[in-house]
Amino acid sequence: MAGHAVQTAPLVELALRMGDNCLILGHRNSEWCGHSPALEEDIALANMALDLIGQTQLWLGLAAEAEGRGRSADDLAYLRDVPAFRNLLLVEQPNGDFGRTIMRQFLFDSWHLPMLRALQGASDERVAEIAEKASKEVAYHLERSGDLVIRLGDGTEESHRRMQAALDLLWSYAGEMFAGDARDAEIAAAGLAPEPDSLRPVWRSHVEAVLAEATLAVPQNDYAQKGGKSGRHSEHLGFILAEMQFLQRAYPGAAW
Repeated sequence: MAGHAVQTAPLVELALRMGDNCLILGHRNSEWCGHSPALEEDIALANMALDLIGQTQLWLGLAAEAEGRGRSADDLAYLRDVPAFRNLLLVEQPNGDFGRTIMRQFLFDSWHLPMLRALQGASDERVAEIAEKASKEVAYHLERSGDLVIRLGDGTEESHRRMQAALDLLWSYAGEMFAGDARDAEIAAAGLAPEPDSLRPVWRSHVEAVLAEATLAVPQNDYAQKGGKSGRHSEHLGFILAEMQFLQRAYPGAAW
């Protein structure tokens, strides 16, 4: 589309960042299939994983279309190496126990929903359409993860301890969501997405309200682990990709 020529580079970057977050978190959630503490949670996490992988298909499909190099969403998911991924460090962190998985989901959902709502006003109609569709699913994700944080945080002494430990561990990864870089500035200048830091107040307000109800203490450390958005990842992503990409790498172009 000629009208989007100026926006192509920022559009590709935005679509990769959104798509990679969904892909990696979706894969992490799928690791719980058959291993959750209760059947209801097993089904719920599997369904959330499916939602996120579905959103991945849309975002990476848009990235592939916008870059114009003849690649597909599958190529972007299964044939890129670690430095080419643009997901937040938060979503690639190990599942740990069930409490840590839920806390990771909650911290991400609390950013994901306001981000998607902002993207519904994007200058590119394809971005707006994907965001509108995804926001319906993510609104449910946020409602559910917030409810579980409250139930576990304000539950038994053991569940409270585990949720506080999860929060303390993951808190430093949340700051990357609001740390802007040169690509974020280009994306904002193209009218595609807001400056990252503009989402911090709504995120903080919601997170603090839920944590208060969960009787969990908000960490006072504002240090932010960064690097994922520019391709500098933790050691965990390589192991995720080794598992996720094995079939395509072992049998290139295989079809059912």
